[in-house]
Amino acid sequence: MGIVSLYIVLHFWLGTVGGTCSQFNALSCDECLQLGPQCAWCTLQNFTDFFSIDERCDTPEALLQKGCSGEFVEFPVTNVKILKDQGLGKSAGHTNVSYIAPQKMRLQLRPGSQLTFQIQVQQPEDHPVDIYYLMDLSASMYDDLKMIKDLGSTLSKEMAKLTSKFRLGFGSFVEKPVLPFIKITREELANPCSVDFECLPTFGYRHLLSLTSSTDKFNEIISKQQVSANIDVPECGFDAIMQAAVCGDRIGWRNDSMKLLVFVSDADSHFGMDSKMSGIVVPNDGECHLDDNNEYSMTAHLEYPTLGQLVDKLVENNILLIFAVTDNQRQNYENYASLIPGATVGVLASDSGNILELIMTSYKELRSEIDLEVLGNTEDLQLSFTALCQDGAIITGHKNCSNVKAGDVVSFNVTIELKGCLAGPWRFSLRPVGFQDALEIELESQCVCDCHQIPEANSTFCSRGRGALECGACVCDPGFVGPKCECTEVSCEMCSGLGECFCGQCVCHPSSFGHVYGPYCECDDFSCLRFRGELCGGHGECDCGECVCHSGWMGEFCNCSTSNSSCVSLDGSICSGRGKCVCGKCECTVPGASGEWCQRCPTCGDVCSLPRSCVECHLKAKDPLDECAVKCNYLHATFSNSTGQNPLICSLQCLEDYCLLSFSLVDSDHGSIIYNPKLYDCPEPPNALLIALGVCMSVLIIGITLLVIWKFLVSVHDRKEVAKFEAEKAKAKWQSGTNPLFRSSTSTFKNVTYKSAGHDGTCAGI
Repeated sequence: MGIVSLYIVLHFWLGTVGGTCSQFNALSCDECLQLGPQCAWCTLQNFTDFFSIDERCDTPEALLQKGCSGEFVEFPVTNVKILKDQGLGKSAGHTNVSYIAPQKMRLQLRPGSQLTFQIQVQQPEDHPVDIYYLMDLSASMYDDLKMIKDLGSTLSKEMAKLTSKFRLGFGSFVEKPVLPFIKITREELANPCSVDFECLPTFGYRHLLSLTSSTDKFNEIISKQQVSANIDVPECGFDAIMQAAVCGDRIGWRNDSMKLLVFVSDADSHFGMDSKMSGIVVPNDGECHLDDNNEYSMTAHLEYPTLGQLVDKLVENNILLIFAVTDNQRQNYENYASLIPGATVGVLASDSGNILELIMTSYKELRSEIDLEVLGNTEDLQLSFTALCQDGAIITGHKNCSNVKAGDVVSFNVTIELKGCLAGPWRFSLRPVGFQDALEIELESQCVCDCHQIPEANSTFCSRGRGALECGACVCDPGFVGPKCECTEVSCEMCSGLGECFCGQCVCHPSSFGHVYGPYCECDDFSCLRFRGELCGGHGECDCGECVCHSGWMGEFCNCSTSNSSCVSLDGSICSGRGKCVCGKCECTVPGASGEWCQRCPTCGDVCSLPRSCVECHLKAKDPLDECAVKCNYLHATFSNSTGQNPLICSLQCLEDYCLLSFSLVDSDHGSIIYNPKLYDCPEPPNALLIALGVCMSVLIIGITLLVIWKFLVSVHDRKEVAKFEAEKAKAKWQSGTNPLFRSSTSTFKNVTYKSAGHDGTCAGI
């Protein structure tokens, strides 16, 4: 296929209004370029004076209108240079065939500018293919191992129809041989399977056959394999994928081949920090650790790799992953594949009977799609893609085409927008997934003017050599200032960031918002407060940040009228006598008052009732100012002994006693004035002595009465008891001198010395 030409389309953001660069007050050529891709700098000497140096920065059209000819305009434009473009495919006639064009370019962009270029990709014909078969050899895969004994031969026959450069390799994995993933008794270590089933000790990952075109070797290796076992369900499959990806020399991956890693398992895989439960805390380092026996030597020392580490290494080594897993694990591996570029998932039969069909289907699917991936740091770039597919479809926002056949050519329009200046050249690549070829891009930002590279040192234009002439303006030596370095440097304030120090004095920058002034450019006429979007409410002037109100207006925003006309209620009083006029509106001060003029007040009563508590307190308190503050403050009341004009005469009864209260009331703008407050007809206070004496006498009388009643009741009770006793005594039937219950005693004596016939010597006496 012949060399395909590259076309470049440049887009510039010109802003909403032309000729607006000067309003940003750029003081150097570099600052001007960084304002936007539409800005240019005039290097013509004497183009402006010192005070308006920022006028040098404008659009090229505006500078030309101001008298700056094109030869003095510094205006870098986006530049594209194709460094390598050898054409596509074998028909280009090059030894090193490339399937992407161009292969290398350099871009120079202004900040804010866009660049669109096109790349073309050809789907290779008879492309070399390397397939590494990575198999789970846990005990549950015993029947699968028998099923694939002739896989090498059958797969080779099928692949021969698609490519003449096909190679196969083989590796296996089980689990990390540590607790709690395996049992560690002597018998279990020797044979982790059941007693009646012999299997190998548990191992992590083994590389068994490097990539080879010999299918006999592949079949022979598979025929020698035995299964092993572990305790938990997940395996160390991600450990095996990592080693197969990074141990390229051992595996035998070819640089120009399509690299396919077929992962076969019926279980989930451990990843990340799962190994911490076994005490393994050292993160996976992403390096090759195959020992002399081609076994993963760090399986018991390094953690499982994370998904992010797998993605990095698979992309770095351009390896495409095919997950061949059973249906119960399909969802898990589809989630993994969505994060891994180019990965596909196929459902494996329970005995791996469909493995050949699965591999061929996945391979054809990968070969029928071209998908661009971005490699490198593009953080400060805005990239967008448009796919121009082989069937004529134009898909905006996509970077992939489907149903691509061998030999088809697809194109992609790539738009790059640079957001800001870069610290140095950036390098990144665009590569079709699964391809070895890539477009290498070197990007530079145009933020430095060429005129700065060739300054005229000690220029006579700058007051006889007091500075260097750069980009049409003098850069003065230390100790000198001025447009031509004509002034000696004098201490000067920073001019508030709104001006330049010129010969010891601040020269304020012009502003599109208004006038900046003051000895240090500290004042302006546009930074005052606004009311409803208008400066100083439209009723004042802004002077150095503060509003100076027009006559008849007041307040911080000059939004308050000094007139009380809008506060006059229907009865002619200010706010109905229940509030004060503030900023042309009534602020009700009486509790319960409301309305535009405080005219509604259900709890207020009549006018005389409002100051009653205040007047009463004022007349009775020893120190009215302190004791009556709460009751009188809301009225703003003042007291006077004179008589006002047209007063309202009030006569009320006091709240706390029954005295009569009289006073005269006059309302003013500043509050209520109370004249001649008086108390009269107060009732006499009660006689405390008589009340106390009466209470004492009442207590005494009640006490004596209660005592007499108690004594009477006791006497009645005693008399009843005596009468009862006398009645019982009268009922007795014995004489008064004889006790019928009395019995006299009997004494018995015995003479032990007296013996007589018929007598026992005993006598009794009474």
